[in-house]
This record gives sequence, structure tokens and C-alpha cells, in this order.
Amino acid sequence: MARCVFRDGTEVADYGRPYVVAEVNSSHNGNAGTARRMIDAAAEIGCDCVKFQSWSAKSLYSATYYAENPIAKRFVDRFSLAPETLAELATYAREKDLAFSSTPYSEEEVDFLVDTCRAPYLKIASMELDNLDFLAYIGAKRVPLVLSTGMGTMEEIRRAVKTLETAGAEQMVLLHCVSIYPTKVETINLRNILGLRKAFPKYPIGFSDHTEGDAASVAAVALGAALIEKHLTLDHTKVGMDNGMATEPAAFSALVVKCRMVQQGLGAEERTVYAEEMEQRRKMRRSVIFARDLPAGHVLARSDLYAKRPGTGIAPDRMGALVGKTLARAVRADTLLCREDILEDLDA
Repeated sequence: MARCVFRDGTEVADYGRPYVVAEVNSSHNGNAGTARRMIDAAAEIGCDCVKFQSWSAKSLYSATYYAENPIAKRFVDRFSLAPETLAELATYAREKDLAFSSTPYSEEEVDFLVDTCRAPYLKIASMELDNLDFLAYIGAKRVPLVLSTGMGTMEEIRRAVKTLETAGAEQMVLLHCVSIYPTKVETINLRNILGLRKAFPKYPIGFSDHTEGDAASVAAVALGAALIEKHLTLDHTKVGMDNGMATEPAAFSALVVKCRMVQQGLGAEERTVYAEEMEQRRKMRRSVIFARDLPAGHVLARSDLYAKRPGTGIAPDRMGALVGKTLARAVRADTLLCREDILEDLDA
């Protein structure tokens, strides 16, 4: 199976223990205290990583756009976090035994996340799939990457991956993603996970989940998703860019538990019969019994035999071998047939 090793030594693999990322995005509402509480929640939930967005007014939209949409500028300013705050949050997350990562939107933000925040991986947003120069800059950092594929054609995804590889990227996770907020069930196309795995066998495939509820994430793990990214909020009723479709801590905790259970339950393709099952065989399988009272010297016919529990006697798959054998003694109906009841060697 494909594997990716992050800078902190964490290994992410298809069909392995799913690496669960709590995506904070803007649900902190630009408040560092709220961001810390979200880190606390992610740690308590059992997530592996808490992820932020490193965007700023300068890196996100053009000046012309802001001039035409002044509300956008106010919105971005309100919901962004200063670099020094992100650095403090990275330290705080590590103190909580959580990995910290973020999505950069400029070369300066890439450098900051790699060098100052020491992020174990960089997340590349779906919107960057055709931003080839930026992808090349990120790839040249030679750090592990998580690439979202929302809004992208397969050709665009291939080109983006090739650009990253050519620049120097070696460790990568690709995320199946549908950039609709929230994503409707009929547009999830979870089997894209299988398609991406076939197209990019070198890299683990994960799922960036923008649906409501946990069914899609759990199903993705059943398909072997290596990483699950889900938006977290402390209160989905509050104003925010994605609070309405983000998941509150209690529901997020249930999602993590289900994902872990499903992954554990996947097991191996090879058939295994456990010792406990062998004991159940003795109780639940059938053994050959006599259908009626029969005298000694009677030659057994198929109509003389039946099968009932428990499975402590001769298995019913030996009935064919019993037909034509001679009884060594008289037997009673509805009793288990044993080897001593037969004159001949049953294994001959």
C-alpha cells in the first residue's frame, strides 16, 4: 500500500489508521482564544492534527476585487490570523500532542509554515491546481504535502502532481474533494478515492469531507482512505464562512470513533478462522445422528442419517462415507453417531 511519512515521523497509508485532521478554517472568527479552545477540542476529540488557513487580505484577493467588493476585505481581515498568532498556536497544538498545519496562499506563507511553524506537512488548497509556479515553489521545499483535488479534472490533477514532483516533492497525500459547501450526497462520488488510487499508486489517498454528518467520512475509511479532513466548529450556529456546515465537538468525536472502528474492522483479505470461532463450531455446527432406532449389523442408508447440533461428533460432510457402513451395535434414534458404532474404518 502507498505510504507517506510526515516531517514528525507520522506515517499515513492507504487502509491504515486514518489520520484525522480537524480543519479550523475561519471558525475561530479571528480570535486567538477561540482558536486555542478549538485546539483543545480537537485534542479531546482524538484528532491527529489541527489545521488552519494562512490566508491574508494580501494573499487571497486582488486589490481590484476588494475595491469592487469592500465587504470581502472586511470579511478577510476579520477572519484571518496574524503570523505570530499562528506560530503561537502551532506551539500550543504541539503541547496538546496535536500536529499543526495550515494552508498557505503565498510563498511567504509557505516559508513561514515550513521554517517557523515547523508544520509536519503543507496542505495545498484545491484552488491551486492550476497555479503551477506556486506549486513548483512548494514542491521545491521538499516537505510532505497534502493536495486537495476539488474542482479539478483528472488531467489538471495529473499536471499538478507532475509539477510538484518535478520541483522535488516526494512525499504526498492526495485528497478526494468536492468543493461544494456543503456537499450533497449525490455529488460525493466516493469511488473517486479508488480512481485516484489507481491513477496515482505511489501516493496514499484521503478524503476532504464537506458533507453534513459523518457517513461520508466513515464510508471513505471503508474504502481505505488514509486521511480524513473535516471542518470543526465550537458552534455551528455562529456567523462564519463555514460554521453552518462544520461539525461540533460531540459529533466530531463520534466521527473519529467510527472511523477508527471501521479501519480496525477492515482487517485483511486473507481468510482467518479464530480460536474463538473454532469453539463456536463445537456448539453451533451439526453432527451426524441416527434418524431412527437401528439394530446391530444394519447397513446404513442415507435415510438412516440426519444432522443436528452440537458439532462435537462426526461432521455432516462425512455422510456420504457413512452410507454402506455396518453398525457394530444397536443404536437409538436422535443420538450422535460415533466411530465405535461402525464396524468398518471410516477413513479407509
